[in-house]
Amino acid sequence: MGLEVFRKSSRLPESAERVYEWHALPGALERLTPGWEPIELVERSGGIGEGDRAVLRVGLGPVGVTWVAEHRDNVPGRQFRDVQVEGPFARWEHTHRFDPIEDGGSVLEDRIEYALPLEPVSDWLAAGSVRDRLDRTFAFRHRVLARDLALHRRYDFGGSRSFVVSGAGGGIGAALCAWLSTGGHEPLALSRSRTPRPQAAVRRTIGWRPAAGEIDAAGLEGVDYAVHLAGESIASGRWDDEKKARIRDSRVHGTRLFAEALAGLDRKPEALVCASAIGWYGDRGDELLDETSEPGDGFLADVCREWEAAADPARDAGIRVVHLRFGVVLWPAHGALERLLVPFRLGAGGPVGDGRQFWSWVSLDDVIGAIVHAAATPQLEGPVNVTAPHPVRNRAFARTLGRVLGRPSLLPAPAPILRLALGEMADALLLASARVRPARLEASGYDFLDPELEAALRHMLGSREA
Repeated sequence: MGLEVFRKSSRLPESAERVYEWHALPGALERLTPGWEPIELVERSGGIGEGDRAVLRVGLGPVGVTWVAEHRDNVPGRQFRDVQVEGPFARWEHTHRFDPIEDGGSVLEDRIEYALPLEPVSDWLAAGSVRDRLDRTFAFRHRVLARDLALHRRYDFGGSRSFVVSGAGGGIGAALCAWLSTGGHEPLALSRSRTPRPQAAVRRTIGWRPAAGEIDAAGLEGVDYAVHLAGESIASGRWDDEKKARIRDSRVHGTRLFAEALAGLDRKPEALVCASAIGWYGDRGDELLDETSEPGDGFLADVCREWEAAADPARDAGIRVVHLRFGVVLWPAHGALERLLVPFRLGAGGPVGDGRQFWSWVSLDDVIGAIVHAAATPQLEGPVNVTAPHPVRNRAFARTLGRVLGRPSLLPAPAPILRLALGEMADALLLASARVRPARLEASGYDFLDPELEAALRHMLGSREA
């Protein structure tokens, strides 16, 4: 087969110069990497200038390979090329073209010339798979680019702004920092580590040790917005007394420490956007819930009440505080969806318990959008539900995921077995029902990117319509 050529082009309502600039900013590669691809940015020297390099770790089955790409033939505002100097292909040259059109927009073209190793055997075994993977990947990339550019256009904040983000190394935090960076903003990471995991999008780190009550308040001086996402994972490990204490303390003590530090600044941020969860509502069956609903019962409801109250020092100091009550955040590289993919792909997926409980889900892109919308909307404060407009019962979720993956979804996970394996966590996270409506988000003018479950799953999993 020899040399293959792949092309993908899209019209965009942005100038060629703006689209080129987006690609040149830190965080672009992270935003363009699909969640289903096991790719990690290991190191980056420079940006997309002549001779700059990116080192990636690409997982191929149980073995990962290093992929080193060098940027060449850079024409500012018009093109750049990635050339593989080490990696899995016999040849790989990816040209990014940005051509202006008459209406002030542009045409983006990705053109890849590639050859597989070990020809002709690899041509026979893998040629169709590689072409399909490129089709899926670049359809995803072009959708994400169009979405992100539109979101930047709507929420431009009047210019470059600084955002301090706790939990910047987590799935939501890392995606948010990448989005902010490609918009020309300055993401700052609040980090407990002296040597935090490198992130291309993060401009600098600010130290804190919430368990010790320590935070670098001077490093926070002058930030425009604060986003608080940090907290002990609730979905890993059995909920014994020690685990529950870490869940509670990491949220309550960490939030209070952050809020007190912000309250004491000479120049306070315009808003503190603070994570919370729909666990606030507890297990409520088919009741339709919005931000005016009373809190529920149980461990998570108690934690959420204390978590939100812990931000009072910032509120009392005149800082606008928004509590984003996240639903089940969907992204294939982390969280609930990541855990569901293995059994479903093996044909062993199905409803949880009797499947009647409501799962109020939301896509990762809409989580980012909601955080940005909350920061940019002065009239928004207090609790805000971050869930898609159409929650579904768990059995409908299972059917939809099976259909998107082309797999059966008939094997239920019985509630007694889940309780035996997971204890209290099974009832709180998997079997509880919360039919949550994003009333305040919709009333304040937020437009959902992923309002429907099947379309959202197809986008994030790279699945075509059947």
